[in-house]
Amino acid sequence: MACRTLFVTGTDTGVGKTLVSASLLHNLARHHARVVGMKPVAAGLIEHQGAMVSEDVLALRAASTLKVPPELDNPVALPEPLSPHLAARHAGRVVKVADLLAPALTLQQQSDALVVEGAGGWRVPINDDETLADLARALKAPVLLVVGLRLGCLNHALLTAEAIRADGLTLAGWVANHVDPQMACADENLATLRERLGAPLWGVVPWSATPDAARIALDLPERFR
Repeated sequence: MACRTLFVTGTDTGVGKTLVSASLLHNLARHHARVVGMKPVAAGLIEHQGAMVSEDVLALRAASTLKVPPELDNPVALPEPLSPHLAARHAGRVVKVADLLAPALTLQQQSDALVVEGAGGWRVPINDDETLADLARALKAPVLLVVGLRLGCLNHALLTAEAIRADGLTLAGWVANHVDPQMACADENLATLRERLGAPLWGVVPWSATPDAARIALDLPERFR
């Protein structure tokens, strides 16, 4: 059976892509033995067990059943928490889609299910000419959109969905994440998104100061399990 691959993007930075990606890995592990997460480009590192690593990458590794070398699940790790193209420029590096695609294809060969988490939003640049959306296109991966429920999310979500489809990819579904516990009319905003996004809702993540990816239930359609 071919590897199940999903590309996770968000309406913006800080909307819970890593939380949802880790939850997706936990849910996929109920159906597949070899499940792995990938963060092609991580910008912003912390010290962990004597090495500099992204907290997002650590979360994906904790949720994966397949352990792989860092050059596969995080081929580009950049020190500063900036847009990837700026973080790479500051680090004196050039990041290209081809450099990210090769390890992703290797992971597809080694796993039953692969979750690729993007950085920032859909059009975030990685160099002067390419964005992470180009990696999703190269993988021909269906896309899961994480919508951070806060003021402005309707416009961000609808524009992102439009861009994903304009790039010739399938919007497989979306997850709503309550990132602002004080958001006014949250239920009404959620209803509007249900009506207009044109893709199935896989889950609603309630606000929590200490969210646990393993406890988040997602409703994955059969063909993505």
